[in-house]
Amino acid sequence: MFLLLTGCGDTSWNNPYPASEKNQNIFYSSFSIRPKHLDPAQSYSSNEVVFTGQIYEPPLQYHYLKRPYTLIPLAATEVPRPYYEDKQGRRLPDNVSHDKIAYSVYEIHIKPGVKYQPHPAFARDSKGNPLYLDLTPEALANKNKLDDFKTTGTRELVAADYVYEIKRLAHPKLHSPIFGLMAEYIVGLKDYAKRLRDVVKKQEAAGKDEQFLDLRKFPLSGVEIVDRYTYRIKLYGEYPQFRYWLAMPFFAPVPPEVDQFYSQPGMKEKNITLDWYPVGTGPYMLTVNNPNREMVLVRNPNFHGERYPTEGEPSDKKNGLLVDAGKPLPFIDRVEFSLEKETIPAWNKFLEGYYDASGISSDSFDQAIQISGQGEVGLTDEMQKKGIKLSTSVEASTFYMGFNMLDPVVGGYTEKARKLRQAISIAVDYEEYISIFLNGRAIPAQSPLPPGIFGYVGGEAGINPFVYKWSNGRLKRKSIEVAKELLAEAGYPEGRDAKTGKPLIIHLDTPGGGPDDKANFDWFRKQFAKIDLQLDIRATDYNRFQEKMSKGTDQLFQWGWNADYPDPENFMFLLYGPNAKVGKNGENAANYENPEFDHLFGLMKNMPNGPKRLSIIRDMVRIAQKDAPWLWGMHPKSFSLYHSWLHNVKPNVMANNTLKYKRIDPLLRAKERVEWNRPVLWPVILIIMLFLAALVPAIMTYRRKLHARAGQYNQHQRGAD
Repeated sequence: MFLLLTGCGDTSWNNPYPASEKNQNIFYSSFSIRPKHLDPAQSYSSNEVVFTGQIYEPPLQYHYLKRPYTLIPLAATEVPRPYYEDKQGRRLPDNVSHDKIAYSVYEIHIKPGVKYQPHPAFARDSKGNPLYLDLTPEALANKNKLDDFKTTGTRELVAADYVYEIKRLAHPKLHSPIFGLMAEYIVGLKDYAKRLRDVVKKQEAAGKDEQFLDLRKFPLSGVEIVDRYTYRIKLYGEYPQFRYWLAMPFFAPVPPEVDQFYSQPGMKEKNITLDWYPVGTGPYMLTVNNPNREMVLVRNPNFHGERYPTEGEPSDKKNGLLVDAGKPLPFIDRVEFSLEKETIPAWNKFLEGYYDASGISSDSFDQAIQISGQGEVGLTDEMQKKGIKLSTSVEASTFYMGFNMLDPVVGGYTEKARKLRQAISIAVDYEEYISIFLNGRAIPAQSPLPPGIFGYVGGEAGINPFVYKWSNGRLKRKSIEVAKELLAEAGYPEGRDAKTGKPLIIHLDTPGGGPDDKANFDWFRKQFAKIDLQLDIRATDYNRFQEKMSKGTDQLFQWGWNADYPDPENFMFLLYGPNAKVGKNGENAANYENPEFDHLFGLMKNMPNGPKRLSIIRDMVRIAQKDAPWLWGMHPKSFSLYHSWLHNVKPNVMANNTLKYKRIDPLLRAKERVEWNRPVLWPVILIIMLFLAALVPAIMTYRRKLHARAGQYNQHQRGAD
């Protein structure tokens, strides 16, 4: 019994993985929400790009280490620079004035020799004919999953595959989430969608609605194949931000034969679709898609190869992020994602070493993080003893409280209105909000631009001088006394209208208003009360709130924006007059309109990054800071933990293909797992010993009874004799 209890010294009893995986080069992670789409034309959610980003290769990607975020080639040979044409299609010189540009043309050259992952769509017989592209119902009868197709093949990536995917954005049955936006820019895409809808209607009328729609037969005027490795995309006007879309899976290649393979009758009913089994040229391929249990990525044996970056930020070398410089990617052979619907089990498995990295939920925050009196964030002793490391990054997001600039009280561009907004901006202490409600997981915003976006300026040079001052090398919010002085200058001494004597009531319009919001609302009321203002919370349902915003009947509101791409245009347009919410249904929720700001935005938006663009951005920021259409709010921070055996961890909120850079030390992981999960045997041994101790008297009593019965029997026998 004792040998049985102590015979497993080099393994852990609670290990959820097979013993055969003990020292293997596997990355273990989890997911809580099943991915809905893995088709690149449809997928747009963050929980989906965890998979699609490792499988598909669009033309461009983000440099893993450099900041601000920098585009570099992935499948393309270089980052394309557009050339311009006039209305007649004649090429214009590079330095032409913007008003003469009718079209932008991106010519993209892809790398030769890139191969797709093994897949049955590429399988061919000895004569070179496709094996599985014309299946009969009988041939498909015993095929219930992709693995049932035993023969696979591959072929070279070509430019036509990228063109085919762009056409798929207009497919009427795919409902691509970016079709509406791209149809405004890609020449002919809107008409192309109409043509495809007519074709599909004819197929449905003929009872052939499942028939393969071969998009190669339908040319798209704005996208053309130049040669085997080159294609062109033609856009209306100027749209320099288009290059960022070329780093998203939407613009990854889809081979026509893959589309044809999955479009065969009977495939969809068996869930054998591109949405379930993606096909790419990236470093990994999906081999297990069981969203009720696990998702598994394995190294693509046909991967063309890539090297770890050799340069980054100045601190990267000191932080060990260039140890693997120039080495071939990927480092990890297999990635296993297990379904974890609850945060506590996932957290416990991370602490036991069975997940290599983890986020930090509110339930586990105090166990993982300690914040000093100076607000510095660090790991608790428990985490440090395990060698766990903390990774933090500021997200490319801005959350703010905005004033409706159309409102007669808080809106407008008079000095009185500006000072009222500036006073409120000082009073609402976002540093305190971040500490109380976000566990310190955000930084106070000084402008619309978060760190990592070109134009962001940190330190003393970047502060909002109307709300903050720089003191002893630190950001410090101006005092309540300053806010009260501004309020009095605005005509509201001690929070009352100087003319009428009535208290000033500010209305915060918001959706929700349930019990969970009470603490939040009470805190905001307290902030306004510091300068003797009354805050009225007008909570309503979401639809009613949206109606108020669209009609401009709101006064004060909370809003936020997550970057579509890392360009200052994608944030500064939130204050661009022609993009107002009222009347234009734009994203300028404050309905801010300053002619000087709008003029500068027009100059800045199409400029390449450089000193001139930076200077214009700084001027725009100063204008907006003075006008104060927002209480500038905050930029959220993400906190994540990882074990000492996981290397090359650097948050990159724009890149979605970062698994290839990670490296695991499986031997160290196996050692630590055993150390952290040694079974505590003494209670079991004690229970057994107590059980045995209790059993001995019973055995002895039983034996005495047997002896007594035996003696009685012998006496009886002698008497009988």
